[in-house]
Amino acid sequence: MDPHMFKLPDGKYADGSWELTIYISDLQVERVLRVTGDIHIGGIMLRLVETFADVTMDWSDHAMWWPDKNTWLLRTNSTLDQCHVMADSKLWFTPMHKTLRVQLPDMQLLDLPVSFSSMVFNAVQDLCKDLGIRHPEELSFLRRPQEKSLLKPNGKDTIRKKRGDRDRDSMASSNSADLASTGSLDGIAPHSPTPFNKSRSGTNTPGTPGSNSSFPGQNGTAVSIYSTGSSYSDGSCEGLNMSLTNSPQVPTREALDGLVRPKTFREKAIINKGWLDSSKSLMEQGLRENDTLMLRYKYFSFYDLDPKQDAVRINQIYEQAKWGLLTEEIDCTEEEMVMFAALQLQINLQSILPQQTDMNAKNGKDDIDADLLDLEKVLQGTNISSISHHDITNVPELKDEFKYFRPKKLTLKGYKKGFFTFRDIHLTQYKSKEDMPHNPLHKHSLKGCEVTPDVNIANSRFGIKLLVASAEGMQELCLRCDNENQYARWMAACRLASKGKTMADSTYDTEVQGIQAFLKMQQHKPSSTPTINPDAVDIQPESYIAPRFLKKLKPKQIATRILEAHANVREMSLMDARWNYIKAWQALPEYGITYFVVRFRNSKREDLLGVAYNRVIRMDINTGESQKNWRYSTMTAWHVNWEVREVTIQTEDEDIHFQSQSADCKVVHEFIGGYIFLSMRSKDQNQTLNEELFHKLTGGWV
Repeated sequence: MDPHMFKLPDGKYADGSWELTIYISDLQVERVLRVTGDIHIGGIMLRLVETFADVTMDWSDHAMWWPDKNTWLLRTNSTLDQCHVMADSKLWFTPMHKTLRVQLPDMQLLDLPVSFSSMVFNAVQDLCKDLGIRHPEELSFLRRPQEKSLLKPNGKDTIRKKRGDRDRDSMASSNSADLASTGSLDGIAPHSPTPFNKSRSGTNTPGTPGSNSSFPGQNGTAVSIYSTGSSYSDGSCEGLNMSLTNSPQVPTREALDGLVRPKTFREKAIINKGWLDSSKSLMEQGLRENDTLMLRYKYFSFYDLDPKQDAVRINQIYEQAKWGLLTEEIDCTEEEMVMFAALQLQINLQSILPQQTDMNAKNGKDDIDADLLDLEKVLQGTNISSISHHDITNVPELKDEFKYFRPKKLTLKGYKKGFFTFRDIHLTQYKSKEDMPHNPLHKHSLKGCEVTPDVNIANSRFGIKLLVASAEGMQELCLRCDNENQYARWMAACRLASKGKTMADSTYDTEVQGIQAFLKMQQHKPSSTPTINPDAVDIQPESYIAPRFLKKLKPKQIATRILEAHANVREMSLMDARWNYIKAWQALPEYGITYFVVRFRNSKREDLLGVAYNRVIRMDINTGESQKNWRYSTMTAWHVNWEVREVTIQTEDEDIHFQSQSADCKVVHEFIGGYIFLSMRSKDQNQTLNEELFHKLTGGWV
């Protein structure tokens, strides 16, 4: 007997070789190769392909996947010994790019080729390049929430598997056993607005001009831009880009089944446990071919939005904002909801009309003028004529008498009158105008403060709520303005001061005008005649209004109010309407805050942690009220203690320690590091994305 054929108990032969089992996923067959530990991965792949000489296939996109270790073997020059592959190991030879069902922010479901071997950060970059979306670092993949909550008593929740044996047993691994193979997670009840159910028959939907029933995928199937038989089977993205800039007004049945309506801050936090780890691949996180993920804007820090270059991007941001309002992921007042509905109606009406593509021609500008204007914006320049009314030798200052209120526990006192001045970033209060400037009652630095509007136009209430830091902790101050012009000037000053800017900043006038335009769009004029005949368009309120407002008014009353509000926006173009919708969304108090349930060190109760683009906020888990905030500009370090899974944030004044209860600590840490990374982007148009810096800031290591 040949000694080289003698098999030892450990599975190896006498000559040191052993048999390696490899499953070829495309052909669904196994091959057994006689190997030694000094053979490199590339050599194994070459020998494997040679065994299929009679099969005509392109193997260039294939790589080795090790199911038991839940890892890719992508370093082809590494040997089996270096990779710790042994006789009992089973490998997969499988494509690195696979089909992923992606739900875009506008609810469209597309079957797209995505890299399952690259880190999610890189996979999203490649996908956004195909979709024509700039600045892909602002987006990521999110698992779809499921119907049933599996919350444990301690507040942590598990993720259940819904699919059975679609993958081979060998694909399962200990690291991904608790991940949903469908790319979904359990959390909160689904929400399917009634009007969309009525619109699936393919007939024109009242209030949504033009039927979208002929759009590919409208009957509940996903659209593939590459697969045979698709409208885009030639690989061209021209048709796809058309559908991404003007999204179907009626989502598919499958898309609507995935909608959820969180009712509490805890449920809003549960949604955020579904964000994927940007430093791992899809396969490493339990995703398999044909699974479904949501592509969403993860970071609400939109950089360099340009209508000429970002038609797809702006539309997708608008769609994510719209669905966030309709599903009540973000709250707004009734007046604001009607304003958003009017803008949505204008967008729907304009989307079926031919649009002026040459914005410069529309404004009577030639290419040179347009280029000079763009250069001015890039350099953050300011038109000389726009500041001619300012005296550059004087520091801008506001002086006004207000009604004010300082809420305290167990107090029933109402508003009092006081005299206030605003200079630089400081708000100073006097008992009366005569006490200026030597006898101030209070003086607050508003840098880093919380600024929240308290406006009800119908009741002529124009209030500003400030949460400022003091020696006693966070103090709340409510100011009541007399009219909208006074409110616009003071609110603009407060917002800039919270960012460390003064009224001398070139953006002050723009901020004032933006606030005034926002208020104007909310104005309700019952005596005005709607510009659209109510009989010509049958508005379904559920398509435009969040559910909690539907209980207050009858459908006809809501439709009338939407049409009346539409009179304020009827002259807007499609791009202008979307732009104003986004700006109004960004002005909401809850805009851009991602919630997590956490437990701070030495605390016996759970708190709500809000992560925004410029700060981290400790909040009441029941009311959502801010208790304390930490600006990123004051942070010196942040990392994760992986042994106890505790996040530590070091600031100039204190250290904060907490454990996440609703999501993995890596998700929370990645949000904080990601926002800091995005704040470091420069105006250099030739800048490249610093991937190494991103992973350094979001990795969680000291």
